[in-house]
Amino acid sequence: MFNKVLIANRGEIAVRIIRACRELGLIPVAVFSEADRESLHVRYAEEAYYLGPSPSRESYLRGDKIIQIAKTCGAGAIHPGYGFLAERDDFALQVEEAGLIFIGPRPSAITAMGDKAVARATVTAAGVPVVPGTEGEGNLTDEEIIAVAPQIGFPLLIKATAGGGGKGMREVQNIEELPNLISAARREAEAAFGDGNVYLEKLLLDVRHIEFQILADEHGNVIHLGERECSLQRRHQKLLEESPSPFLDEELRQRMGEVACKAAQAVDYLNAGTIEFLVDKDQKFYFLEMNTRLQVEHPVTEMVTGIDIVKEQIRIARGRKLRSSQEDIRLKGWAIECRINAEDPYNSFLPSTGIITQSILPTGPGIRVDTGIYAGFAISPFYDSLISKLICWGETRGEAILRMRRALEEYRILGVKTNIPFHQNIIASHRFMAGQFDTRFVEERFSMNNSEEGKEELAKIAAIMATLVEHRHHQKASQIFRKSERDTSNWKWLGRWERVNR
Repeated sequence: MFNKVLIANRGEIAVRIIRACRELGLIPVAVFSEADRESLHVRYAEEAYYLGPSPSRESYLRGDKIIQIAKTCGAGAIHPGYGFLAERDDFALQVEEAGLIFIGPRPSAITAMGDKAVARATVTAAGVPVVPGTEGEGNLTDEEIIAVAPQIGFPLLIKATAGGGGKGMREVQNIEELPNLISAARREAEAAFGDGNVYLEKLLLDVRHIEFQILADEHGNVIHLGERECSLQRRHQKLLEESPSPFLDEELRQRMGEVACKAAQAVDYLNAGTIEFLVDKDQKFYFLEMNTRLQVEHPVTEMVTGIDIVKEQIRIARGRKLRSSQEDIRLKGWAIECRINAEDPYNSFLPSTGIITQSILPTGPGIRVDTGIYAGFAISPFYDSLISKLICWGETRGEAILRMRRALEEYRILGVKTNIPFHQNIIASHRFMAGQFDTRFVEERFSMNNSEEGKEELAKIAAIMATLVEHRHHQKASQIFRKSERDTSNWKWLGRWERVNR
C-alpha cells in the first residue's frame, strides 16, 4: 500500500492525476523540466522535483532519474500519465525492480500489446480480427518490409511498433516511394519513442476509428466502459472525440465490447487500457492496436459512465477489486471532447508558441475543462501543442453539440493562436451534425479556407442587401408631397360642393 504518488508527466494530464490523488487522500509529487518550472502541475503538487533540461530526452524520458526521485521523496508508486514513458515496458520493469508500484499494466502486457506487431499476432491467436498487414513478431529490415509490401497491397501505412499519436506513421501509395518513407518513419519513431522499429498495415478507406475503454483488476475482472468515436483526425492525430458513437447500435456495441475484453484477457491485462478498432461501412470491425495506458480522450467516457478512470487506475494498483461489473455500466447522455491546441488552423496548423496573456474558461452545466495553462504561462516548442481539453455533456447528442458550440464561443485564449476556430467550423458542419464522417473527413472533405470563403460570400450578400435597403429608405425620404392649393382636404371640398348644388 502507498500514500504518495510520483507523476512522471506534465501539463493537463499531470494536473488531472494530482486532483485524483488528492480526492483519494494521497500525496501527489510532481517532476518538471527547465521549461516547466512555472507549470500548473508544479504549483498544484505537494512536492516538485527538477528533472533536467527542457528537451524530453533529458528530462521526462529519463526513467532512471524519475525512479531515483521517487525513492528519495518516499513515493510508493509512479503514474506515467500518457506519452513519454507510459508505454515503455523497460521502464515499468525498472519501477517494479526498484520496489515501487507502476500504476499501469504489467510489463509483460506492455511488451505484448505495446509492440504493435506483437499485439497483432497475440490477438489473432485469440481469434480477434485484425487489419491485414505484416504478421509475426520481431523487427523487420527495410528489405523485408519492401519485399512483403506488394503482397499486402497498396495503399499502405507504415507504423511505429512502439508508437502512438501519429508519430512514426506514413502513408504509402506505391512501391517507389516506400524506401524513403520507411527511413523517415524510422527517424521520427526513434526521436519520439527511442525505438525505430516499424511495420506495415493495409490502409483501409471509408472507415471509422472506434475504441473501447478497458478496466481490469488483479482478481481476474475485466470490463469495458463503452466506446469512443475518434474518427475526426488530421495526420492520424485525433482532434475531436465523442461517446457514444453515432454509428454503433446496441448489438454492435455489445459484440465489439466482448472482443475488446477478449483481447485484454489474451495478455492477462491489468489496469486501464484501450482497444482500438477500424469499422467499415458494413459494420465489419478489425483490431487496430491497444494503447496500454490512459488515453487523452478518457474524459468523454467518464462523463457518460460516471466512473473516474484515474481513480480506478490507482485503486487497481493498490490491489482493490473493480467497483463495477459489466452489468452496472450504462451510458447516460452524450459527451464530446475538443482538443484545444496551440496551433494556427489558418496556416497549415503550424504550432504557435508564446506567453498566454489571458485565459477565460467556459463554465456552466455539463462543461468541463482539463488544462495545464494559466495567464502568464509560456507555451514552449519542446512538447506537443495540446494545452487543454474542452468536454461538454448533454442528455442527447444534439444538446451536447449546442453546448459545445456555446462553450467554444466563450473560450478565450490570448497570446498564442489556437485551433478553437477549427472546432467551431467542425461543430457547425452539416456532416458532423448528421454523424456522416470517417477518418478521412478532415483531410479530404473539410477545409478552413473553404469555410472562410463561404463566410466571405455570405458577408458580400449581407452587404448588398443592406445597401439595397438603405437605398430604398433614401428614395422614400426624397419623395416630396406638395401641399394642396386649397386650405382643406378634398373630402371637405366635395362635401361643400354637394351642399351648394342641392
